Amino acid sequence: MVQVCLIRVGAKLCRTPALQDRVWTALNSNLIKIIQYQTVRYDTLPLSPISRNRLNAVKRKILVLDLDETLIHSHHDGVLRPTVRPGTPPDFILKVVIDKHPVRFFVHKRPHVDFFLEVVSQWYELVVFTASMEIYGSAVADKLDNNRDVLKRRYYRQHCTLDLGSYIKDLSVVHSDLSSIVILDNSPGAYRSHPDNAIPIKSWFSDPSDTALLNLLPMLDALRFTSDVRSVLSRNLHQHRLW
Repeated sequence: MVQVCLIRVGAKLCRTPALQDRVWTALNSNLIKIIQYQTVRYDTLPLSPISRNRLNAVKRKILVLDLDETLIHSHHDGVLRPTVRPGTPPDFILKVVIDKHPVRFFVHKRPHVDFFLEVVSQWYELVVFTASMEIYGSAVADKLDNNRDVLKRRYYRQHCTLDLGSYIKDLSVVHSDLSSIVILDNSPGAYRSHPDNAIPIKSWFSDPSDTALLNLLPMLDALRFTSDVRSVLSRNLHQHRLW
């Protein structure tokens, strides 16, 4: 219904095909943003006495978050074939200097990422761990944090181990007790040293209807009650090959 209304508005505003195409592109981009960021709900009900006692008996967990293709997708100046649909406006633009050259990154947030961070920050200590350069990863994390102070701990490319051309994330850098660490990353190679601590997630580039982050909330809610997250996550190792 919304789309039909937008088409009628565009037709009234423009009489020439060229102008109609331009208006349709703009209106369609706005429609994508409406669909992508529509209000969602995940009810966090008060804990029962039994659940509260259980939570008090275990350590607070750490959720390690990847950035690119997990929480966001970006492309920079000079990319000939960006994966994002033409006409889709970025959520924010970063201007950074790399090797003395200014570079603009056009960053798109995965659907529902703000809501996701708001919810899981109440359950976990959040840590950013990206294989990207610090000057870029820090700027992205700042934007996602949005002055909420929930993404305080951050690790970058220099904290990874380079092996056979890929960057591996050593979770012992984050905390020595691996029983309390969960990593969310779209790249199985990044956590191949700690598969028992990982939750796989499909790489995201541009799909405005993606709900992967919302779908993970029930699992993340439950994992915080475990004494060792590996006792649960190790049962799903076959999923790591899906992506």
